Formats: sequence, structure tokens, C-alpha cells
Amino acid sequence: MKALFVIGQVLAGLYFINGGINHLTKLEAMTGYAKYKKLPAAKLGVILSGLVMIAGGLFILLGYLADLGAIALAVFLVLAAIIFHNFWTVEDATAKMGEMINFTKNIGLAALLLMVAALASLAAKHGLDIGIVVSKAHAVLWK
Repeated sequence: MKALFVIGQVLAGLYFINGGINHLTKLEAMTGYAKYKKLPAAKLGVILSGLVMIAGGLFILLGYLADLGAIALAVFLVLAAIIFHNFWTVEDATAKMGEMINFTKNIGLAALLLMVAALASLAAKHGLDIGIVVSKAHAVLWK
């Protein structure tokens, strides 16, 4: 079971790190999309979201404050779902379907991240060794 958790931990961490890097390396394109979606301070929002994704992904990957990383990413995903994938405002059926898929993907990922945060906290509280942890002293915020 630990191997499955570690594989998931590595894949999840790398998924969000990659997404954050894409936010920063494709800043102008991402900013254009954010402006299209009417995000105030679009460029700053893209930079901040990229940094949150990288930091959260690293926290999960390294098992260092994994609960904080997972919660930060979950909040980001819920906000992104509401702001960027508001399918309920879209008229075109094809575009509406695409936005609905992305909305539900973000909500589903946020739910899983909240479960990761709870699992990391419970594991630390009970001294369980469930995955990669670079610092036992700082594995989670709440013990």
C-alpha cells in the first residue's frame, strides 16, 4: 500500500509542479486567457496561481507540510473552477460541455486533495509511515 501512496504522491506533486511551470513559462498566453475570463489583475493572478501550484506540488511531492500544500491547491482549484469554468454562463453547447468537464475535474481534484490533507494529518498524528516525508518534524501543520 505504501508503494501506491508514493506513486500517487509523486504523480500528484509533478502534475501540479508542471502546471505551475506552464503558468509561468506561458505567462502571456495564460494572461490573455485570464483577461478573456475577466480576472482582475490577470497577470498577477497567473503568476500567483503558478507559484501556488509549484509550492503545493513540491509540498506534496516531498511530504513536507503536505496538508498545507493540498489545502492551498484545493482552494486554488475551487476558485479556478468557479472563475474560469463557469459553464452555467455559456450558451454554446460544445463550449458549455468543455467548461463543465473542466469544472468537475477541478472540483474532483480539490476533493481528493482535501482527502490527502486529512490523510497526511492523521498519519502524522498516529505516527504512520505512508509515503515520502522529508522531515518528520514538519510533515503536517496539525498533529
